[in-house]
Amino acid sequence: MAGYMPNSKNTSGAEGAANALVSTITIQSSFSDHLRNPLVNPAPPAVENRRLQIYRELIYKNIENFMQSGFPIIRSLYGDDDWQGLIRSFIHIHSSQTPYFTELGREFISYLDTEHSARGCDQPFLLELARYEWAESALFLADAEIPPTYISHAGDTAIIEGVPHLSPLAWPMVFNYPVHKIGQHYQPHQPSADPVCLVVYRNRADQVRFLECNAVTGRMLEVLEQGAGTSGRDLLQRIAIELQHPEPAQVVDGGRVLLEQLHSLDIIYYLE
Repeated sequence: MAGYMPNSKNTSGAEGAANALVSTITIQSSFSDHLRNPLVNPAPPAVENRRLQIYRELIYKNIENFMQSGFPIIRSLYGDDDWQGLIRSFIHIHSSQTPYFTELGREFISYLDTEHSARGCDQPFLLELARYEWAESALFLADAEIPPTYISHAGDTAIIEGVPHLSPLAWPMVFNYPVHKIGQHYQPHQPSADPVCLVVYRNRADQVRFLECNAVTGRMLEVLEQGAGTSGRDLLQRIAIELQHPEPAQVVDGGRVLLEQLHSLDIIYYLE
């Protein structure tokens, strides 16, 4: 409109609101930066230190307690100062992509994988051990269920003639280190000569377990994970061909026992 002049009161009011918003964001950013690393970032002005201390302790202790329960083996490998330094670095550096506390373990792995600078006290298997320990806790909390299976006993012909499926609660994993053996009294400094194949799984009794796999078992689980949709016999014959085994029938015969074991452990199931 010609000759229109903005209302000065409205303009100043909008500017005041904008300035207040910027001020609030600045204070909140300063507050969160301080809580993430009090030693580096100063506390926001005009906030009582006694109250800040409550927040500082809550943030650190809650996260540290969760990490200690989620990664007990890793915790056992560190002295108090080195462990606290690791957790404080995680809190300071990593920006979590989820608001869920139960996802902190996954966030910690992301931090170790892409942001953590190795220290002298860190073992070379730290990331792999974290993935292994996370799988155990993640499987325990997983909502998935194993579908009913129609095979009721070992020796059932359906073991070899039916179509095996990998349980949604069975996770094949490959490592460079024998992470399932690591503890205070065994800490390898070099990778294993061959890949370490494990399947971490939760059975129908809600117990989380692991199974160390040889090459045949590992390949079988890999094919099942891809959704092969073939009978146990066809699956084993395929693996025998891949391995260039001189007697494929032996692979099939031995594989039947393997399928029975995997079924008894609730790693695989069969649908009618």
